[in-house]
Amino acid sequence: MKAIVLHRYGGPEVLKFEDYPDPVPGPGEVLVRVAAASVNPIDYKRRAGLTKDFYPMQFPGLIGVDMAGTVVKIGAGVEGFSAGDQVFAMVDNTYAELCVAKATVLAKVPKGIDLIRAAALPLATVTGNQLSSATGIKAGQTVMVVGAIGSVGRSAVFTAKVRGAVVIAGVLQRQMDEAKTVGADQVVATDDDSAIANLPALDAVADAVGGRTAEKLMDKVKPGGVFATVVAPPQNAAKYPSVKVVHLFSKFDRKTLEFMAEAVRDGKLVIPISRTLPLRKAAEAQAAAEKGGIGKILLVA
Repeated sequence: MKAIVLHRYGGPEVLKFEDYPDPVPGPGEVLVRVAAASVNPIDYKRRAGLTKDFYPMQFPGLIGVDMAGTVVKIGAGVEGFSAGDQVFAMVDNTYAELCVAKATVLAKVPKGIDLIRAAALPLATVTGNQLSSATGIKAGQTVMVVGAIGSVGRSAVFTAKVRGAVVIAGVLQRQMDEAKTVGADQVVATDDDSAIANLPALDAVADAVGGRTAEKLMDKVKPGGVFATVVAPPQNAAKYPSVKVVHLFSKFDRKTLEFMAEAVRDGKLVIPISRTLPLRKAAEAQAAAEKGGIGKILLVA
């Protein structure tokens, strides 16, 4: 098969489109022909060696954690899947024409969702859902979602609204107009100190940004409130012992993925896709993703 192969850590230029041995499904595993993979921050951080302490590469090796595709072959003991099924998942080594996944981490793509576009959903929507859930937010309480126009942020906003919360979308001033489309009750510019100062006391923060913004918002969380984040916890967290800080690492959950995908299908949640590129242009895709912007970038195998 063709795949994006890494022989060393480095910049986007180390992503090489090469021949690589076809994976073979073992017991409990499924071989999938990849239709598309999405580009996520974890992909380029791993490529650069920034995750080698907890998520190292073995060279030559593959990367990628999101995919949608079609089942080609099933291993011994697999039930519930058969050749031809359209599936999507969070799974390793997805920048390739083929990948192997444990059947337990696969979900069937709901009818009505385009297979290629489905590749944008697993990591982002599950993470956003779990981020909102990690705040423990309840109906009537107020939560601020920081980074609300990103795919994780949009998913967190949607989930908080499903839980009945009052949701404030935290974005940069230049993103204010776009943020009005994500379904929040209010939009606040996180790079406007006066806007932050005028925030009401928050029951929770769901953070997808980190840094100085996170530190400023710690002071706005009520005693007994929760600050949940998918990036590094605020450096000043120790100054706020009454605020519970939750550092979230997303985990696959089939029911959550199906629920979020159905919301996308039904138009209740929008995950924008900014670009679709062939797999061989993975270096270009990652370079673009690292510059930031609104919308997922997909690699079509």
